[in-house]
Amino acid sequence: MAVAAHPDDIEFMMAGTLILLGKVGYELHYMNIANGSCGSTTLPREEIARIRTREAHDAADLIGAIYREPLVDDLMIFYDEGLVRKLCSIVREVKPQVLLLPSPQDYMEDHMNASRLMVTASFCRNVPNFATNPPIPPIYEDIAVYHAMPYGLCDQLRQPIIPEIYIDISDVMDEKREALACHNSQKEWLDQTHGLDSYLNTMVEMSAEVGRMSGRFVYAEGWRRHSHLGFGPKDFDPLRDALRETVISA
Repeated sequence: MAVAAHPDDIEFMMAGTLILLGKVGYELHYMNIANGSCGSTTLPREEIARIRTREAHDAADLIGAIYREPLVDDLMIFYDEGLVRKLCSIVREVKPQVLLLPSPQDYMEDHMNASRLMVTASFCRNVPNFATNPPIPPIYEDIAVYHAMPYGLCDQLRQPIIPEIYIDISDVMDEKREALACHNSQKEWLDQTHGLDSYLNTMVEMSAEVGRMSGRFVYAEGWRRHSHLGFGPKDFDPLRDALRETVISA
């Protein structure tokens, strides 16, 4: 299961790994916590949210993932009780073995809050006295949590983030690019607000930079594994095990 803040976040930083997991037999789940409502300088909130939700659904279909509906508007991803209860309900329903999340250090609060919310939601999956919304009984399966690289490959203080593992996505780069291309509404928005010369090329360049960091791969995604405490055994590392042929350690 991949969970991020906004439509297109998964495609930028996680989709290559998600596609590879699907190819080795994992059932894939795809969720953005926010609906993309602020992703336009010209369209009203309701219209751009509808457009971006449809684009994300198309991207999930392309990847072969089960799409989960967003819960809040952009910039409204706060670490609060209500969202934790809703997200924990989803974790208990999906029962993910591999949970792919944003970096806990990032330039944007929505990204960091999405990461923090999902860490708590998955931690509480097996706590009987934690009530979810809607109510779902606790589950007791192990979960391994992995954090993607932040957008820009640096934290909020401009310091580089170094992955723990690199995953070779060279063979699925075309599929990752095609998934990102589903988000047609975002090219103009990001060109205007973030100064990106090309939406798709920026993603490719970041993937190539992570590949150079690996010292081996042309295109790569980088990951850091969350502490196992509260989630599973110390040696429970299903991402590395599943994609062993495409993984190297930093």
